[in-house]
Amino acid sequence: MSDSYMEDAFSARLRAAAMDWLRLRCTDEDPVVRRGELLGFHFEGERIPLVDPNRGIRKPKYMTAALSILTTYTAPGKRPPYDDKPGSDGLLRYKYRGRDDKQADNVALRVAHERKLPLIWFYGVAPGLYLPRFPAWLIAEEKDQFQFAVALDEAQLSIPVGSQASVAQRRYAERLTRQRLHQPVFRAQVLRAYEGSCAICNLRHASLLDAAHIMRDSHPEGIPAVSNGLALCKIHHAAYDKNFLGIRPDYTVEIREDLLDEEDGPMLRHGLQEMDGIALKIPKLRQDRPSIAAIMSRYEEFKKSA
Repeated sequence: MSDSYMEDAFSARLRAAAMDWLRLRCTDEDPVVRRGELLGFHFEGERIPLVDPNRGIRKPKYMTAALSILTTYTAPGKRPPYDDKPGSDGLLRYKYRGRDDKQADNVALRVAHERKLPLIWFYGVAPGLYLPRFPAWLIAEEKDQFQFAVALDEAQLSIPVGSQASVAQRRYAERLTRQRLHQPVFRAQVLRAYEGSCAICNLRHASLLDAAHIMRDSHPEGIPAVSNGLALCKIHHAAYDKNFLGIRPDYTVEIREDLLDEEDGPMLRHGLQEMDGIALKIPKLRQDRPSIAAIMSRYEEFKKSA
């Protein structure tokens, strides 16, 4: 293998160990990691933080290529410090630090790109709380726009960067980006807002919970924002999607009338029928509470389906 595709043995071990640790640390029950944990990472007897205390690009002193990149959490309604959004090809971008392509952090990103090394992307879902996405690869540098194109999946590595991507390739890239980043981030933020429990039945096993859209994902207003989300267990998520249950504008759960008269078994009785008329659990922070406009629109859909 060419030297341009390699890094020294210590750096390669560190990169692999960091990803192995994250695979074990971030589970279905607890997929996010705290900043203190990342700063306290130890490798071969030495503390080697996986993120930089003050910057978004992390290159430990032992390495020539970047190890991780970070996107800071931005509160609803606030403008993010960097605009790491998809390009016309559907691939995400990660901005330079500043605009000098010779700045040390940007050089570290370029080395990772040239050597085709995998990175860890820490995406902020709350202050000091990150969802790690890895491996990620920098697959093109766009110096005129002070950024790198990022692949979050091996399938994205073969997608042409920029205007050469076809409509089908762009849509494919966008779908993979939703699956690998946007949907997991949305889920992590919604479950955190609802304190890791179903808003209807209070089930607290995170691996059995989903982030349900109020306005459907396919709707123009079905944005992946906490105010358009509900933490629901899988049975209540499915029931909500199929309009077996609805949520009134006063946050009261309503079960479809024909289901209330059915006799089927304990799941129907305890899982759905007994939920009729209960108050929906809502987040403590006002900014995280379900949008009344979205709830009303979705409730109208539920009533029409009855």
